[in-house]
Amino acid sequence: MSSSVTEKTEALVIPILEEMQLQLVDIEFVKEGKNWFLRVFIDKQDGVDIEECGRVSERLSERLDKDDPISTPYYLEVSSPGAERPLKKPEDFKSKLGSNIYVKLYEPIEGKKSYEGILVSFDENELVTIEVKDKARTKQVEIPYKKMAKARLAVSFN
Repeated sequence: MSSSVTEKTEALVIPILEEMQLQLVDIEFVKEGKNWFLRVFIDKQDGVDIEECGRVSERLSERLDKDDPISTPYYLEVSSPGAERPLKKPEDFKSKLGSNIYVKLYEPIEGKKSYEGILVSFDENELVTIEVKDKARTKQVEIPYKKMAKARLAVSFN
């Protein structure tokens, strides 16, 4: 049920976001305890504020009430993805070159299943290059996009 809900919600929210010049980062439909939550994460180049989240929430809520694609009761939440926003699409990686990221892999590369470092490149073959610290030196690790289980921005305190 979750994927069809997110697909239907995406179809409803994209026109709203395009009109407001915002981007869709992610949609989640999850059960926590006995309650269902429909979470829509939005962003733009300089970040979104609470007023923009509120306007998207109001407009999306009207569309969801009208089209009624979700049969179970749920809570709608519209927010920014936060400082450690997920990187899901190729465009996400391309727009965050030079940023510190964390990547979790389906299978090990060079003996490790996760890396944190600076996103150096994302090429036409969907190969991600990350500069990581390895003891006293830095090295570059190349990771195929399709081998990533999860990727997100990572806050660095260095």
